[in-house]
Amino acid sequence: MPDNPYPQPQTADIRLTDVLRALADPGRVKMVQVLSDGAFHRCTVDDFGLDITKSTLSHHFKTLREAGLTTVKIDGRNHSIALRSDDVESRFPGLLASLTSAEAIDDVAATG
Repeated sequence: MPDNPYPQPQTADIRLTDVLRALADPGRVKMVQVLSDGAFHRCTVDDFGLDITKSTLSHHFKTLREAGLTTVKIDGRNHSIALRSDDVESRFPGLLASLTSAEAIDDVAATG
């Protein structure tokens, strides 16, 4: 088993096009909004308030992680996910604040 079964780009390798592609889905934007509290969240559908299957949620986790937006913590059989706020902010100042503004939250709520 590799050291990190969930690879993610180094901070300097986070690309805006990858981040924007990951954020093109309203569900993933909602996930980022939930994660914006800075805490690690369990990798379950209930924690994100989305009406999707576990396999779709796993796909969203992978997309966000590969874009450099999130990181995964493994504790035995439990997996948790958190936003890489400092890394994203250092690459794209203000992006996360825009995604978590009241207007953005209202906009995402209106789409789903």
